[in-house]
Amino acid sequence: MIRPLVHHATLLALVAAIAGCTSLGPERTAPTMALSGQYPARPAGPLLPAADGTAQQLDATLPPAAQWWTAYESDALDALVAEGLDGNQDYAAARQRLRAARETLRAEIGDTLLPRVDAGFSPTRQRTLSMPSLPEQTYIDNVFVAQLQVSYTLSAAAVLADRALAGQVRQQAWQLESSRRALAASIVAACIDAASLQEQIDATTRGVALAERQARQTSERYRLGAASRDDMDASEQDSASAAAALPALRAQLLAVRHALAILLGRTPDRAPAPLPFAGLTLPRTVPLTVPSEWIHQRPDILAAEAAVRASADQAGAATAAMFPSLTLSSSFGRGGFDWSTFTSPAGLIWSASASLSQPLFHGGALVARKHRYEAEYEAAVAQYKQTVLGALRSVADALTALEEDANTLAQTARAHDAALARARTSQARYRLGALPEAATLATERQYQAARVQLIRARAARLADTATLFDALGTPVHGNEPPAR
Repeated sequence: MIRPLVHHATLLALVAAIAGCTSLGPERTAPTMALSGQYPARPAGPLLPAADGTAQQLDATLPPAAQWWTAYESDALDALVAEGLDGNQDYAAARQRLRAARETLRAEIGDTLLPRVDAGFSPTRQRTLSMPSLPEQTYIDNVFVAQLQVSYTLSAAAVLADRALAGQVRQQAWQLESSRRALAASIVAACIDAASLQEQIDATTRGVALAERQARQTSERYRLGAASRDDMDASEQDSASAAAALPALRAQLLAVRHALAILLGRTPDRAPAPLPFAGLTLPRTVPLTVPSEWIHQRPDILAAEAAVRASADQAGAATAAMFPSLTLSSSFGRGGFDWSTFTSPAGLIWSASASLSQPLFHGGALVARKHRYEAEYEAAVAQYKQTVLGALRSVADALTALEEDANTLAQTARAHDAALARARTSQARYRLGALPEAATLATERQYQAARVQLIRARAARLADTATLFDALGTPVHGNEPPAR
C-alpha cells in the first residue's frame, strides 16, 4: 500500500517540477518602450491641409481597417487586390511554408509531449543448432510474440522547446499577415501608378500634337518669309523634345503593368489595362490610433514580439536540459514457442521500467548552448525595439508625406487652374482675331504640362494614403493572426 503511494507522489513531484521549470528562461513579454502620443517630429492635426477640394481627416476613434483598399471606392481595384491575394505565387508559397511549419509543430508535440504507443506482432520460424550431446544436431523452433509498448518521457526541456517552436510558428504567421498587407499595398500602388501614367501619356500626347502643329505653322511662316530660320529651328527642336518624353512614359507604364501582372499571378502579356484615374476616390477619413495601442496591431511588431517569446523559451529549454528527465516505458503482450502456449494464460508477457537521466559532464556543451540562446534572446529584444522604431518612422513619414502632398497639390492645382484660364483666354482672343494661333498653341501646351503635374500630385496623394493605411496595421482579435 505504501509503495504505490510513494510512486504516485514521486510522479506528482516530477510533474510539478516540470511545470515550474517552464519559467527557467528570461522574461517572455516584449520589452516596454516609452512611446509618446504622436508620430512625426512635427505633430499633425486631426485635419490635414485641404487640397483639390478635400481635406483628409485623421480619426483616432476608428479601428484600423482590414480591407483598407475599399476606401478608394473602386470595384475594379477591389477585384484586382482580391485576385492578387489569391493568385500571387510568393504569397501562396509563404502560406504553404506556414502550413508546413504548423505540421512540423504538431509532429514535434506528438514526438515529445505525448506518450508513444506501438503495437507489434513478430512470428518467427527458424532452424538452429542444438546441444552437442543431443542426437539431433539442429532443430526447428517457432516463436510467436505480440506486444503493446508504451513509453513517455517527462522533460522540462522538451516542454520549453516545443513552446519555443510554437512561438516561431506564431512569428511566421504574423510575417505572413505582414506580407499579405504589403502585397495589397503593392497592388494598390501599382494600380495608382498605372492609372496616373496613362493620364500623363494622354496629356503629353496632346501636348506633343500641339508642338508638332506649332512647328508646322512656324515652318510655313518661314517659307512665306514671316518667321526666321532660327524661329523654325527652335520650334522644331521644341517639338522633338516634347515627343522624346513619350517613349519613356510608355516604357514606364508597360513596366508597371508587367509588375502588376506578376503581383496578380499573371503572365506579363495578360497585364490588366490601367484603371480610370478619375475612378479612384481619395479616402477622406483615415484611422490613426495612438502609438501605445498601434504597436499591438502592426503584424511586423507582433512577429518580433513572438520572436522574443520564442527566444525566451529556447533559453529556458537550454537551461532545463541541465536538469533530470524521466522516461517511463511498459509493454504488455503474449508470446510462446508454439501457438497453444501463445494463446494460453502461460503466454502472458509484460515489462515495466523507469529511467532517470541527469547530465553530469558534456564538455561544457550545455552551458555554451544556454549562453547561445541567452544571446539570441537579447538579440531578439533589440530587434523588437528596432522594429518598433522603424514602424514608428514609417507612420511618421507617411503622415508627413500626406501633409506635404496636400500642400503640393494645392499649389499645383493653382498653377493648373491658372494655365487653364490662360488657355481659355487665348482661345477667346484667337477667335476674336486678337491673337495669332501660334500664341494659342503655346498656352495650350503650357496647360497640358500643368495638367501632367496635377496628375502626378494627385497620384502621390493617393499612393501615400495607401502607404499610411498599410503602416497602421491590422485589427487584431485575440493573440493569433487572422486565419488564411
